[in-house]
Amino acid sequence: MTDPAAAMPEPHRRQDAELLEDALFQVKRVVVGQDRLVERALLCLIAGGHCLIEGVPGLAKTLTVSTMADVVGGQFARIQFTPDLVPADVVGTRVWRPSAEAFDIEWGPIFANLVLADEINRAPAKVQSALLEVMAERQVSIAGQTRRVPEPFLVLATQNPIESEGVYALPEAQRDRFLMHVLVDQPSYDEENAIARRMSVSPPKAEQVLTLEQLVGLQGAARDVFVHHAVQDYAVRLVMATREPEKWGVTSHAELIALGASPRGTLGLISAGRALAVLRGRRFLVPQDVFDVAPEVLRHRVMLSYEALAQDVTVETVLGQILETVPAPRVAPHQDEVTRTLVPSATAVVPGTDGWSQQAAG
Repeated sequence: MTDPAAAMPEPHRRQDAELLEDALFQVKRVVVGQDRLVERALLCLIAGGHCLIEGVPGLAKTLTVSTMADVVGGQFARIQFTPDLVPADVVGTRVWRPSAEAFDIEWGPIFANLVLADEINRAPAKVQSALLEVMAERQVSIAGQTRRVPEPFLVLATQNPIESEGVYALPEAQRDRFLMHVLVDQPSYDEENAIARRMSVSPPKAEQVLTLEQLVGLQGAARDVFVHHAVQDYAVRLVMATREPEKWGVTSHAELIALGASPRGTLGLISAGRALAVLRGRRFLVPQDVFDVAPEVLRHRVMLSYEALAQDVTVETVLGQILETVPAPRVAPHQDEVTRTLVPSATAVVPGTDGWSQQAAG
């Protein structure tokens, strides 16, 4: 079988990785710490998947998204979600034109390349449902007319987990449409000092280092990343372990999962892993890429049971057990050291007398 990514010369892949690294550091010029948030937001850009960012106020969630828009360029729209928001404020509505004596459609701010849905969980269910079509099909339908959003298109939404008044929980159908759910932690002592020092003078500004054409090219490069059937099977097994834990060896947490990940979880592991491979300068996907993006891709797709809530078990604990239990394949010899250091509980698959044999990797 011919490697579909072989058509991309090695220098081009290095240039892509250097370009993405430059974009990362441009954002980090403005945002102190939050390295995982910045990297995951960039991965969503490359993979073309929406990103849900959750954290308490003041952790630079909005700043990260707006800075990312400055680095990438293109059209940027910020929609502040409030309890009195209506679908027309987001996607648009019909308006009467007296001069033409006819109705016309005024399209909403959702028609942009990067859309920041700030505090998305403050909007009621009617507004949330208006986002389902545009997030999944990349189009908006009003009064029988359908218009596609510009390409590339990405929704980066923020939400505050500690608010209780005027907050509406996101429906499962909408959460499933986000490629990643990123949790933002409080800054460390050193990062807090850096914030105080950096923001006490003129705040730094990011420069645009990517064009929309380059971003579309990077998305194409991610789609061309080669996926070995063993790595694809690893992603499938991770998702299946969230649905039938006992069948796939996760016996200790079987009663804690009420609903496992949907097929979008499998596709998300592969697409986000491909984006991470491009960021790391590779034209092929390895199990470590899938392992690294699994928490963000599966976190919002696994629903815990009442027993888990009663025992104060978090979804991170359940996913950690799944990642430790489901064995990871080895598809390239140079993975040995990486697998031993980063996935200590993985199982390596190596050529043997029966074609494939398994051995412990740690």
